[in-house]
Amino acid sequence: QVQPVESGGGLVQAGGSMRLSCVVSGRTISGYAVGWFRQAPGKEREFVASINWSGVYTYDADFVKGRFTISRDNSKNTVYLQMNSLKPEDTAVYYCATGASSYTSRRNNDYKYWGQGTQVTVSS
Repeated sequence: QVQPVESGGGLVQAGGSMRLSCVVSGRTISGYAVGWFRQAPGKEREFVASINWSGVYTYDADFVKGRFTISRDNSKNTVYLQMNSLKPEDTAVYYCATGASSYTSRRNNDYKYWGQGTQVTVSS
């Protein structure tokens, strides 16, 4: 069973930084794209960032450009989301997901395996 597991969430002040990790068990992530999504209370889940199988190509939502960076270490079966200059509106549960594709995507349906999420709270 393929299972992404997120970690690294918590409480941070506005302007601060946080790094989320996603460890995938059950198969190697080599060859597969991985994405980060988030869901704030009362809102739909939204795309944050995606990275292709090799890590050469990334695709970011407009609202995170210049602030968040997605990266991967295939030797550790882990994908990271470095978040800088955090804002209160970044408060959400952050999810990691992977699927059968090697290429970046912002579409939920392109991801088959989802983690349980990690809470990120940014205080003003």
